[in-house]
Amino acid sequence: MTKDMTEGRIIPQLTQFTIPLVLGNLFQLTYNAADSVIVGKFVGDDALAAVGTAGPIMNMVILFISGMCMGAGILMSTHYGARKYKLLERQISTSMLGGLGFSAAIAVFLILFAHPLLKLLQVPDDIIGDAKSYLRIIFVGLIFTFVYNFFSNTLRALGDSKVPLYFLIVSACLNVIWDLIFVVGFGWGVPGSAAATVLSEALCCLCCLIYIKKKVPLLCLGKKWRVFDGSILRRTFNYGITSALQQMCVQLGKICVQTVVNVQGVSFIAAFTAINRVDDFAMTPQQNIAHAATTFMAQNRGAGKIKRMKEGFLSSIILQVSYTTVIALLVFFGARPIMQLFVSDGSEEVILLGVSYLHMIAFMYFMPSATNIIQGYFRGLGDLKVTLISTILNMSARFLSAWLMIHVLHGGFDRLAWANFVGWIAMLAFQIPMITMRWRKAVQPE
Repeated sequence: MTKDMTEGRIIPQLTQFTIPLVLGNLFQLTYNAADSVIVGKFVGDDALAAVGTAGPIMNMVILFISGMCMGAGILMSTHYGARKYKLLERQISTSMLGGLGFSAAIAVFLILFAHPLLKLLQVPDDIIGDAKSYLRIIFVGLIFTFVYNFFSNTLRALGDSKVPLYFLIVSACLNVIWDLIFVVGFGWGVPGSAAATVLSEALCCLCCLIYIKKKVPLLCLGKKWRVFDGSILRRTFNYGITSALQQMCVQLGKICVQTVVNVQGVSFIAAFTAINRVDDFAMTPQQNIAHAATTFMAQNRGAGKIKRMKEGFLSSIILQVSYTTVIALLVFFGARPIMQLFVSDGSEEVILLGVSYLHMIAFMYFMPSATNIIQGYFRGLGDLKVTLISTILNMSARFLSAWLMIHVLHGGFDRLAWANFVGWIAMLAFQIPMITMRWRKAVQPE
């Protein structure tokens, strides 16, 4: 069901749009979290470390595809807000065809070069075999990842954030079931975990296609699905590549930090894998509030409602502060039980490393809550260069700080939290002057 966000009360609209996004992404995160928990509990620390070292490469590719879809979604929201439905149809078909071709090509490349990429990350020899198997199986299902992300972003651009959630709930539950069957029941280890993820994504993709055919007339294009407009593709690429590069910069920064972690031993790697999962769960709702703001801004930009855009920005800040206060308290006081979810009872060293980080990071979560909402504001304006530059500054500062504090100064695991803090400071130092400059500037739709 599509929704026009250019009219009505703002905070209820943002909240109603954000909640399904949050729930959907939390279920999405259960793919990787279930892999980590089940593999760590039933296979061992080496297997957990293998999944962890494969994670950054996998996530970088998936986030690149997601970023391209997000860029296309911004254009769709703008066309929808401006009531330009014919242009919207051409935008949808062109983005779909271009994305299918790109996803197939990148999947083949990554399957062939999985081993060299892992060697580049200095993955230890005793876990590189499992990490390679995990990646290759995941990349076989990359086409499913694209199709689901494309239709999810398209539905969200039209104001519907609920339907993608329903498919993800089913898919995430099945992922856990397949994990238990393949890893615990059949003893397939790390490859079984990857196979479970691919099967679940395929089902999620199929359900999405069936629903759209039956329930969303605007997306039932028929022969118009064959329409391919080169000029639209170029414009979409310009939007999408900037958004995708931003997503990739985040993951590239994590990969760089992973190279610092990888030379510290298996316990360090296992703890880093676990705390990354926690950070994902903690910060994903912040990102979703920002994504809701992006859709809101883009639709109202298309409608030329500048004052309403500014009101939406302030409303988003209220939502961010409310959520972050709750999650900071939960992570701080629940640090040890959270770490115990990821490792077996005998891995006390891994637990202590993770707890030291979580106690530090909990109240630093207010920093990304600020950076995310500013990112959402600029994405909605169509100014993706600001979001890209600020992300590059963030990840560069984070990596350099981690390398200096851990590799050079031989600091402890908790220094990773301080490295994140330095990155967010660098990001805000660039963002705040930019948003101050743009606050009074009326932005007209293209």
